[in-house]
Amino acid sequence: MTKVRMLALMAVAALLLVFPAVAFGQQIPPHLSAVTANVDGAPASNGTVVTAWIDGNQVASGEVTDGVAILIISGDASFTGKTISFKIGNFDAAETDTWEQGGHVNPEITISASSVMEPTAVPATAVPVVVATAEKGDKGDKGDTGSAGATGPAGPAGAAGDKGDAGPAGSAGSAGTAGAVGDAGPAGAAGTAGEGGGGLIGIIALILAIVAIAAAGGAFVIGRRA
Repeated sequence: MTKVRMLALMAVAALLLVFPAVAFGQQIPPHLSAVTANVDGAPASNGTVVTAWIDGNQVASGEVTDGVAILIISGDASFTGKTISFKIGNFDAAETDTWEQGGHVNPEITISASSVMEPTAVPATAVPVVVATAEKGDKGDKGDTGSAGATGPAGPAGAAGDKGDAGPAGSAGSAGTAGAVGDAGPAGAAGTAGEGGGGLIGIIALILAIVAIAAAGGAFVIGRRA
């Protein structure tokens, strides 16, 4: 991997310029790694962050460029021989490294991670064995009646029923009160004169009138003579 080697050498050269070991004898050169990162068997995408961890603490990080991330892990003599673990993004890498003062003779390392979480084994639990006895236990007391549940929604309207038969006729009602007297009607037209009987009655009436006049005249004469 020529490109990775060139990146690693350039990083070492930069460190030599920043931390000149000749001028500062007390400083310890950092651990340098050119890390090739793979996820699920394929190179990690550009910009993916690769981090290095020692004793549970993050000690370095770098972004992936063309599948490679450069990690510069500073430390002192107490770091020598400690295990370095890696993460590719949020996934733990399967490989580890060992911190060395000044890095490796060959700083290239390849790490890989899987994005699929392995299932955690569930320990088997013992199933208790229940031994049945021949004796039947007493019947338990009846439990309290539970409270009434909430009223359910109203059901849909039913279909209209058939028309019923006509009922029997009712009894006659009582007579109502008499109405007010109406206005008098107009007088009728005069009837035509009758025939026959009217002439006889007139004659009898005339005779009676004559008799009455004669009786009255006689009574008047007798009275004057007396």
